[in-house]
Amino acid sequence: MYNKLKTLIDGALNISCVLEVPKDRNLGHFALPTFQFAKVLKKAPNIIAQKFANKLQNLQEIDKLEVVGGYINFFVSDIFLENCIDNLDSKKEKKQQRILIEYVSANPTGPLHIGHARGAILGDSLYKIGKYLGYDIVSEYYVNDAGEQIVKLGKSICAFGKNEFYNEELVIPEGCYNGEYVRELAREAKEKFGTDCFKACDTDSKLLEQISIFGKDKMLQEIKDNLAKIGIYFDSYVSEVDMYKDWDSTLEILQKNNAIYKKDEKLWIKSTEYGDEKDRSLMRENGEMAYIVGDIIYHRNKFMRNFDRYINIWGADHHGYIARIKASLEFLGFSSDKLEIILSQMVALLKDKQAYKMSKRAGNFILMKDVIDDVGSDALRLVFLSKKADTQLEFDVEDLNRHDASNPVYYINYAHARIHTLFEKSNTSFENIEKQSLQNLSESLKNLLVLSLRLDKVLDDSFKDRAPNKVVEFLKNLSAEFHHFYNEEKILETQNEKQTLYALKIVANSIKNGLSLLGVNAKTKM
Repeated sequence: MYNKLKTLIDGALNISCVLEVPKDRNLGHFALPTFQFAKVLKKAPNIIAQKFANKLQNLQEIDKLEVVGGYINFFVSDIFLENCIDNLDSKKEKKQQRILIEYVSANPTGPLHIGHARGAILGDSLYKIGKYLGYDIVSEYYVNDAGEQIVKLGKSICAFGKNEFYNEELVIPEGCYNGEYVRELAREAKEKFGTDCFKACDTDSKLLEQISIFGKDKMLQEIKDNLAKIGIYFDSYVSEVDMYKDWDSTLEILQKNNAIYKKDEKLWIKSTEYGDEKDRSLMRENGEMAYIVGDIIYHRNKFMRNFDRYINIWGADHHGYIARIKASLEFLGFSSDKLEIILSQMVALLKDKQAYKMSKRAGNFILMKDVIDDVGSDALRLVFLSKKADTQLEFDVEDLNRHDASNPVYYINYAHARIHTLFEKSNTSFENIEKQSLQNLSESLKNLLVLSLRLDKVLDDSFKDRAPNKVVEFLKNLSAEFHHFYNEEKILETQNEKQTLYALKIVANSIKNGLSLLGVNAKTKM
């Protein structure tokens, strides 16, 4: 609706305008502010507004308009409304922009915790919305399957194996992993490698490597299974191990571009030249490649695939990595402006106003799976998307059991289910209701319908701003408007029953489509 109306008005005025939605719905469906034209046209906004209004007042798509100061407030016509609805199912125009979005990318050394969930849900919702809007968008998971952390997983499995099958005291090697999930891995490793493997791995580095890879593969599969529980699937998985094959050629480019120097027997990248607080070592004390090396190779690999935009969703604790990665891209000959990094803030989880219990299986954090089992995928997704990623989020899982407006999961679904219940009571098929004229709708129903047709504009804004919370807010407002209409208006057994139901079907579809792009299933019964 918005784009169609803007194109129409831009053409009539021969100028590019911005349309707003008045806070007071009695003023109009839309408002056109003219303040931005005052300097160019050298006239007062109210004079410009009157001049523009004279050009717009004869458009059949506009019902009535009024100039208030520098604003033109107007209502859309029934004809325009019907035209928008007739074109609801038309395919979205393909966007030329190609986007690679990477998110989650949790180390495959343990289960997903609740902190991972926020970035996962945000990334998946942006991916879904971007696809719907016509962007050529690809989702990717970077598997950190190289380096010391994988070896430490193998050592942890062996420590638990000795405890489990040899009754030795459980001694977790320094920096290794604890938690009952490692014991589970040890039990599975025993079935594959035999009991003797846990002691043999102390001296057999090849066997330790095999156990490490075995544990990594098991954890990666669990991560995939956990993500599937909230409807998240990736177009591609990229292995850090595979990336390291390109280290020599990457290092050659960095050296050619004078990005590297040697100090204290280590290689360093001159990241301070591009705003980093200090240069970064590419080597650890033990001579192994530093974590940043894998990221440098991976980002080179990304940029060689020639996307127009690259989006990374990282945890807030990765803030310090931004400058060093962008510096490496510049040294590699790419424009770091194409890389956009969204930091996902922490989540504080409560249950009955008390801190949510840590998982016994994981040891010292809350498992994403436990929260899904507690509240369900839909509730988790909607709550996690209710605020922008750069703000901290705190919620009590018990609040998701409330049956009132304070619980957005219930409130939005109740609106959708109520509409379906109306169709059941009327003995009219929701799917096959005949098209009805939308002429002469009541003012309240027309306002509700116009609001529901703003979904595409909200989706467009939410994607451009990387803020799916705008969709959640829209769905809450639309549901509130419907509940008000439902409580104030008689719907069934009236002369306009079918016309009203037809309009409400469109409202229900906006709710369903909005929820779907957030990864939430709309309920038809409550």
